[in-house]
Amino acid sequence: MVKIFIVVFLFAIIAALGSGLVFLVRDSGDTRRTVKALTWRIGLSLALIGLLVIGYLTGIVQPHNLGQ
Repeated sequence: MVKIFIVVFLFAIIAALGSGLVFLVRDSGDTRRTVKALTWRIGLSLALIGLLVIGYLTGIVQPHNLGQ
């Protein structure tokens, strides 16, 4: 369940980044849609990082022991 939640968050981040690219290419600088889309991407990224830290601290998310 946690992995699905993380993947959905990552797809939302990629969608916001893609819409920012589309607005950057199509708009002639008249609107602020690019800034809003990239602001959403930053907000989603920070929220995902925060939720991962909270999940780690509560024991819901556990790191792998890769390289050991």
